[in-house]
Amino acid sequence: MGRNIAGVVVGYLVMFVVVMATFTGVFFVLGADRAFRAGSFEVTGLWIFVSTILSLAAAILGGLVAMRIGKGPRAAHLLAIVVVVLGVILAIPTLDAPEPGEPRTGDVTSSEAMMKAQQPPVVSFLNPVIGAVGVLLATRLRKPS
Repeated sequence: MGRNIAGVVVGYLVMFVVVMATFTGVFFVLGADRAFRAGSFEVTGLWIFVSTILSLAAAILGGLVAMRIGKGPRAAHLLAIVVVVLGVILAIPTLDAPEPGEPRTGDVTSSEAMMKAQQPPVVSFLNPVIGAVGVLLATRLRKPS
């Protein structure tokens, strides 16, 4: 069981690092004007599409790592559960999100973009599902060692 728990923890950390790195890179490539709607911190459809693909890829990688450490698919199954539970918990506050605050003006740093980005609540609730699907896809891509 210890290997499975380690697989879940390391798999989740891998997902986190990959998402942070790729999202930062994509933000620099797209720039604030293509990542956000004009004058706001509301994300564009392009950002939602790209971030969904990157999240799925990060989840697959996290699932592969979890399986490697856990020596089988059980670690990936547990990781998928953790992704859904934590994702839903983190998505719940988006239901009460305040109306957009200050308008976006000028250049935006990647850390400011992460803190102020506003995505539709439905996207916040779909992200954990996409993550779990990616983790479970990993069990189909690689046979346990």
